[in-house]
Amino acid sequence: MNLLFLMTDQHRVDTLGCYGNPHVATPNLDRLAATGTRFDRCYTPTAICTPARASLLTGQAPFRHRLLANYERNVGYLEDLRDDAFTFPAALAERDYVLGLIGKWHGGVRRTAASYGFEGPELPGWHNPVDHPDYLAYLEDNGLPPYRITEPVRGTTPNGNEGNLLAARLDQPVEATFEYYLATRTIEHLDRYAKRYRDEGAPFFLATHFFGPHLPYLLPDHYYDLYDPELVELPPSIAETFEGKPPVQRNYSAHWTFDTMPLEVTRKLIAVYWGYVTLVDEQVGRILTRLDELGLSDDTSVLFTADHGEFTGAHRLHDKGPAMYEDIYRIPGIVRVPGQEPAVRDEFVTLTDCTATILELAGCDPEPAVDSRSLLPLVRGEHPEWRSELVAEFHGHHFPYPQRMIRDDRYKLVVNPESVNELYDLDTDPHELTNRYAHPELRPVRERLLRRLYHLLRERGDNFYHWMTPMYEVGTSDHDPSLSAFELQKPPAG
Repeated sequence: MNLLFLMTDQHRVDTLGCYGNPHVATPNLDRLAATGTRFDRCYTPTAICTPARASLLTGQAPFRHRLLANYERNVGYLEDLRDDAFTFPAALAERDYVLGLIGKWHGGVRRTAASYGFEGPELPGWHNPVDHPDYLAYLEDNGLPPYRITEPVRGTTPNGNEGNLLAARLDQPVEATFEYYLATRTIEHLDRYAKRYRDEGAPFFLATHFFGPHLPYLLPDHYYDLYDPELVELPPSIAETFEGKPPVQRNYSAHWTFDTMPLEVTRKLIAVYWGYVTLVDEQVGRILTRLDELGLSDDTSVLFTADHGEFTGAHRLHDKGPAMYEDIYRIPGIVRVPGQEPAVRDEFVTLTDCTATILELAGCDPEPAVDSRSLLPLVRGEHPEWRSELVAEFHGHHFPYPQRMIRDDRYKLVVNPESVNELYDLDTDPHELTNRYAHPELRPVRERLLRRLYHLLRERGDNFYHWMTPMYEVGTSDHDPSLSAFELQKPPAG
C-alpha cells in the first residue's frame, strides 16, 4: 500500500467545508473527506509545531520523546530526538518503502528529514524559507518574480514596538507562491515514485507538509481579497475578558497586540486566513488529481491532518500558546483507504494515532508507537472499545509553561500549576468563556476529572502527576510521593 500524507500547519478545523464552514471553498479536501473517513474529534497532543511533529514521527506523547519546544523559542529543552528513538520512517524503510517529504520539517535542528531517510529539498524553519536555493531555482526556471510583500499588518506591543507580522500582500502570481512550489515538487516526486512502483513494485510514502495557513498570511491579491470580510462572523470568544482565567492568557493577548487593532482588522485577517486555506486546498487538489492521472488512487492510502490549530482572534489571541482551547487543539483528520466505505467518526483520535495507522498500512508492527493506536478499525466501520476521553499536554513556547488537559464528551479540565485551573462545560459554553473550576455545582465533575487525569498520567508515566498528588482532590495516596521511601522504613527496635 502506497501512502500519501498531506499536512498543513496551524490550521483551524472550522475553515473546511467538510467540517461545516459555509463560506470557504475547499472542494478538494471536501472530496477527500466524502470518499474517506472524516474524524470529527481529532486532536493534537500539543498545540505547538515541533513537539507535535515529533509525536507524529515517534507515535509517542511529548513528555515521552522529550522534544518539547520549537527551537526558535527554546528555553533549554532538547532540540532533537534521541538518536535511538523509534520513528515510523525507519520501520517503513525496513519494508523497502521509498520515502519522500516535501515541505516543512521543523522536527529538530541537527537531525533533518534526510536523517530519517526522506528524500526532498531540506526546508528548515517555521515559515516559508523564501530564500532557499531550490525555491529560487524554481522561480528562475519558470520565469517567475521573486518574493516581495506590501501592506504589512502589525499591531503594537506593550513596549511600543511593532508587533509580529500578521499578514501582507504578496506581489507574486499564484504559480510563484511557496504553496504552489511545494505541490509542484510533490508532483515531480510522485511521477518518479509511480514509475518505480510500476517497474520495481517499490511502494512509497510521500508527505507534503505545507507551511500554511500559519501566520503571517502572505497571499497574492486574488486570495488576499477572495472573501468579503462582511461574511466573517467574529468568534464569540472575542468577548473574552480573561476573568477567572490564568493571567498568562492576558499577557499573550498583549504580546499578539490584539487590542491595538480595530475589530475591522481582525475581521479582515480572518477573511485573509480563509483565502490562505483555499490556496492550500487548490494545491492539495493538484496533488490528488495527479495521483488519479497516474492510476495510483486504488493503490494509495491518503491521510490529511494538521499539527495544530490557530486562534485568528479567538479569545483575543493569535497564533497558539499556553491556553488549551479547542481553537488550537482540535485539528482536521481525514483518512482515505482504498476499498473502504466513506464514514464520519466521533471517537477521540489524535495526530499521534496517524503513526500506528501508517505502520499498519505498511505492514509494520505498530507496537513501538506506544501512545498511538491505529485508526484502521474505525476506517473499516468497526466499533472497538475506544478511549472515552482525550489527554493533551503543553510545555511552553516563549518560556516554560507546563499544562495538562483532559476532556470528555461534555467537560474539559486544564491543570495550570502556576495559577488557576480551568473547567469548561462544552455543552453550555462551547466557546470556553466561563471558567467553572471553582463553581460548587460542578465540584463532582471537577473531582472526577482530576482523579481520572491523575490516574491516566500515572499509567502513562508522565511525572506531572507528582504535582497533583498533594495539591488536588485525587484521593488517598497509595504511594510515597516524596520518592524517598521513608514511610517504608521500620523504626529501630527498642
